[in-house]
Amino acid sequence: MDERLQAVLEPLRARIDALDEQILDLLNQRAQAALEVGQAKQAVDAGGPILKPERESLVIRRLQALNPGPVPEAAVAAIWGQIISTCRGLESTLTVAYLGPQGSFSEQAAHEHFGHFITGLRCESFDEVFRSVEAGQADVGMIPVENSSEGAVNRSLDLLLHSSLKVLGERTIRIHHNLLTCTGGLEGVVKVLGHPQALAQCQGWLSRNHPELERLPVASNAQAARMASEDPTCAAIAGDAAAAAWGLSAVVSGIQDDPQNQTRFVAVGPFDAGPTGDDKTSLVVAVPNRAGAVYEMLAPLSRHGVSMTRLESRPARTGQWEYYFYVDVLGHRADAPVAKALAELRQQVAFFKVLGSYPKQ
Repeated sequence: MDERLQAVLEPLRARIDALDEQILDLLNQRAQAALEVGQAKQAVDAGGPILKPERESLVIRRLQALNPGPVPEAAVAAIWGQIISTCRGLESTLTVAYLGPQGSFSEQAAHEHFGHFITGLRCESFDEVFRSVEAGQADVGMIPVENSSEGAVNRSLDLLLHSSLKVLGERTIRIHHNLLTCTGGLEGVVKVLGHPQALAQCQGWLSRNHPELERLPVASNAQAARMASEDPTCAAIAGDAAAAAWGLSAVVSGIQDDPQNQTRFVAVGPFDAGPTGDDKTSLVVAVPNRAGAVYEMLAPLSRHGVSMTRLESRPARTGQWEYYFYVDVLGHRADAPVAKALAELRQQVAFFKVLGSYPKQ
């Protein structure tokens, strides 16, 4: 290395080393304070879940507001998400159920939302995710609810309708699909495996480039990757994490038809999240099968100035052409305008259920 450059770098690196030591000391001080919070709760027998979505969200938002840069706001959220996860885990490790196996997008969403200091419970289906949380085998679950190109994840919506679990948070992640094989080539490959949503999100690319490959749906992209790692006649549609987990190589990267492809996940658990001042509320309603019913359903939201961000319909399976409507609105159910609008709405619909209020991402 050039001596002049070395002379410039050495004091800068020494400064970085000293700052790292200060950061480490402060991190341990923060962890100790978090442990003392947990001890104080135990001393007064204050039960309840270890996870406090509203508190964690407020901590990160406050720091983002104080941040002078050059660290980006997204990095502040990512860094403090891991710090909070670590401090939470010192008190009690959070068990999170999600669709597996290793390397799934659900696992990625769980880690981005709850941090890496968790115990993952990999499940074979969305139904098993809900059962695990309802039975107390997991503290919370993470499920996909909608994709930017393929729309709603119908099984997740059906499970939310019938479960007692509450929506506690949301996390949207970019979905980057790869065509993966054991060798990084397609010699001897006759079929491509993937979750039905992934196959749909890549159908245009597959039809243009490899129409000869048989398309077989499986329970998850991570399962597709696992199967492809064991069978050289199979290719898998999966992400980078699954490729690394199962030792696969990319034939082609980024094969999703929509380059901006995103999936929204929600966290579910057996308790309600408190208000933060910047929240969403998700609910399900059904209206009588008559003219003007949907308009009347939306009127209370308009009257009380409550903004709707999503309206999704699902057949009620009654054979009468009736529908459930999944609605997201801005605000917490405890906020006065939202509370008044929901009270009116409850009185005029045939079915009403609040799925949860939670911090807005």
